[in-house]
Amino acid sequence: MNPETNQLIEELEQKFDAINQNTNTHLEGLLWSKPITYWDYIQTDALLNLQTQRTTLPDEMVFIMYHQVNELLFKMILWEIKQVCHTEKPETKFFAERMSRISRYFNMLTTSFDIMGDGMEVDQYMKFRNTLTPASGFQSAQYRLIEFASTDLINLIDYRFRATIDRNTPYSHAFEHLYWQAAGKDYKTGTKSFLILEFERKYKQEFLRYMEEYNTINIWQKFKQLPIEDQQDADLIAAMRHYDKTVNITWVMGHLNAAKKYIESGQGSGEATGGSDWKKYMHPKYQRRIFFPELWSEDELKNWGEDC
Repeated sequence: MNPETNQLIEELEQKFDAINQNTNTHLEGLLWSKPITYWDYIQTDALLNLQTQRTTLPDEMVFIMYHQVNELLFKMILWEIKQVCHTEKPETKFFAERMSRISRYFNMLTTSFDIMGDGMEVDQYMKFRNTLTPASGFQSAQYRLIEFASTDLINLIDYRFRATIDRNTPYSHAFEHLYWQAAGKDYKTGTKSFLILEFERKYKQEFLRYMEEYNTINIWQKFKQLPIEDQQDADLIAAMRHYDKTVNITWVMGHLNAAKKYIESGQGSGEATGGSDWKKYMHPKYQRRIFFPELWSEDELKNWGEDC
């Protein structure tokens, strides 16, 4: 055998010795393994069989695939966020590169709304959407995880209740006052809509764990761990502001405007499938959700979302 092959075998033996495995067993296994193909590696067949329509209307397929693509991008975003947040004292270069990746994914999401806005016939959408009730895009769990991992929890609390909540507040209490609870909760009676109840039944425990996990290691907290001079770097601040605005204004408004075209088309009741007050829930001037408020001026904070 040539020296390169011998070197590889030595390295393999070191690898398998470290985990108390027999190198020969693994090498023999290679004799019987199938060559990898693109479709096996990407799991193309499985992926392309995940689209199941509830109606016979062709444009429902556009709706399903578009939202599945969104969820895949959310997963990519969470993958990058996890690297940043679970790296102890990340270097500035590493932090900035991951923030660029995350922003690129959200830029894709933001510019993709033409697929929804112009890619379906209004008449078809207004028919098949009735079969979706009471489901709603509101119930995207990954999107909530992105929020929890991006900012301090107080910034996700309904602004009407922020004065009553601090870091000593139980997570279960804070959860009841997250900004999106207003989309399906009557604060006078405490009654929750079916939309919220089902969402919580499925994901509440995971959300509470995530809230606690990222309480001190979210993106903002990692930014604050960078050297002071880097925290003041204009390019890095611009990148943080871009991410904040893209997620909390640009992307939200793209979603809102796409929804308006169909829901306000004059066909149907004008209500969201999940029964939420969708305009107030979606519009950033009502949400008042800002990941990094310390990076914005008083006027910018005061007028958040007003010029949309």
